[in-house]
Amino acid sequence: MTAVVRVVVVDDQALLRGAFRLLVDSAPDLEVVGEGENGAEAVALVGELRPDVVLMDIRMPVMDGLAATRAIAELGVGTRVLVLTTFDLDEYVFGALRAGASGFLLKDTPPAQLLDGIRVIARGESLLGPSVTRQLIAEFVRRKPSVDDVSSDAPASLAALTEREREVLVLVARGLTNQEIGEELFVTPATAKTHVSRLLMKLGARDRTQLVVMAYESGLVEPHTS
Repeated sequence: MTAVVRVVVVDDQALLRGAFRLLVDSAPDLEVVGEGENGAEAVALVGELRPDVVLMDIRMPVMDGLAATRAIAELGVGTRVLVLTTFDLDEYVFGALRAGASGFLLKDTPPAQLLDGIRVIARGESLLGPSVTRQLIAEFVRRKPSVDDVSSDAPASLAALTEREREVLVLVARGLTNQEIGEELFVTPATAKTHVSRLLMKLGARDRTQLVVMAYESGLVEPHTS
């Protein structure tokens, strides 16, 4: 029997929280175990409940979703953050990805797609809204992160990758799934998954989203050319 994915919903609007709870609880493999109306409550709930996924609003009082995402990542409990935003290129999304969010979706995403998104995040994969992925990443990289934001170990780690691992990293940065990477490299999806797992380990990345960020920030992949 598949384990139920435990979810915490965080949004400062009670009506939206209620709607998200009803939607998530309607799926037999998902369960809302807590609700919060600001980032501080989100961090406290994660510390107490250790859910699999947090549905995180960005603009909230007391502590916004960006600070909460960073704090949750620092807890090191394995909870993953799925950011829900109103706009394709919300100003805070870039910071949220760097802070440790595993992905984002628009609040008007179709219900079935949102539920699938929670499952994807729970599996340890990354999720970027398909309609804006390339635009988001290109803009994210153009913002030229400060020295403090970029790991000084990243370039050295990339240099240690094999030629095949670099190929796989480029394909991950293009947004390809393990199935698509396998087709591109003429290997099985299982082999592609193994390559991605090795990349995560070698680069010390939490998930595929961080691999994408590293690929762009290191210059291995250039915006608009991937």
